[in-house]
Amino acid sequence: MRYVRKGNERKPAILGVFVLACLTFWGTPTWGDEAATAARKIVSQWQDAVVAVQITIEQRMAISGRQMNKKESKIEVGATVIDHSGLAVLSLSSTDPTGILNDLMSGKEEDQFKFDWTSEIKNVKMILADGNEVPAKIVLRDKDLDLAFVYPIEKLPSPVHPLDLSGNTKPEILDQIVILERLGKVAGRVPSVSLSRIQAIVKKPRTLYIPGSAAMSEGLGKPVFSLDGKVIGVLLLGIKKPQGIEFGMSNMFGGMSGMGILPSILPAEEIMEVAKQASEAAVDEKKDEEIMQGEAIGEKVTDE
Repeated sequence: MRYVRKGNERKPAILGVFVLACLTFWGTPTWGDEAATAARKIVSQWQDAVVAVQITIEQRMAISGRQMNKKESKIEVGATVIDHSGLAVLSLSSTDPTGILNDLMSGKEEDQFKFDWTSEIKNVKMILADGNEVPAKIVLRDKDLDLAFVYPIEKLPSPVHPLDLSGNTKPEILDQIVILERLGKVAGRVPSVSLSRIQAIVKKPRTLYIPGSAAMSEGLGKPVFSLDGKVIGVLLLGIKKPQGIEFGMSNMFGGMSGMGILPSILPAEEIMEVAKQASEAAVDEKKDEEIMQGEAIGEKVTDE
C-alpha cells in the first residue's frame, strides 16, 4: 500500500512538469512568430528604400611623406533613400575606408615611420531595388555624425518609395529591433532582414542606440525599425579615439568601443535635420549644372 500511495503522490508533480514543458515548447515559437511577422511586414513595405551605392575610389598610401602605393578600386555599400528625388543617406566611413585608419593612427607624429592613407572618390553610382543604375554624386558629408548623402545626377527611371523618417520612435534597452538591408551582388542584391536588441543607449554628447554585434554583419547605412514598424534610425559608425589612449593591438581586447569604434543607430530625427541641408545642396548643384549646360549650348550656337 505504501508503494501505491507514493506513486499517486508523484503523479501531480509529473503532470505539472509535462504541462510546463508543453507550454515552453509551444510558447517560444509563438513569440518568435510575432517578431517574424512584424519583420516580414517591414520588408514588404520598405525594401525598395534600401539601395546599393557603387563607389570608385583611388587610394594612396604614403610613409613619412613618400608615396608607396596607389590603386583604384570599386566598393559597394548600403544606403537608404529618404526622399522621392532619390536622395539617400549612407555611412561616411563606408565611402572612405582609409579615413578610419587615419583617425585611429592620428597623433603619432613622433613615430619614425608615419603612415598616411588618402582616398579620392572618382565615380558614384546608385543601384536601385529594381536593378537600374543611376549616376550620382555625394552632396554633403558630416564627419561628426558619420553621415553622407548621395543624390542621383540623372532623373530616376521609375518612382522610388522612400523611407519616411518622420514616423520615428525611441526604443528602450533590450527592445527588439528589425534591421533591413540588401545583400551584395553575389546574392542578387535581394533584401535581407535580421533581428537584434538594443544593448545600450548613449546620451551624451548625443543620443545613440547601440545594437547587438550581429547588426554589423552586413555593413552600414541600414535602416532600423521597432517591431511595430516605426523607424528608429540608420546604422552608422562612430569613430573617436579615446583620450589618453594610444592605438595598438592591446586595445583590441577592449572590443570595438575600446578602439574608439562604436557601431550605433543614429536617431531618425537627427538625420532629418542634416537631410534638409543635403537636399538644399543637391538642388543648388543641380541649378549650377543646368546653368553651365545652358551656357555651353549658347556658346555652341554662337560659334555655329
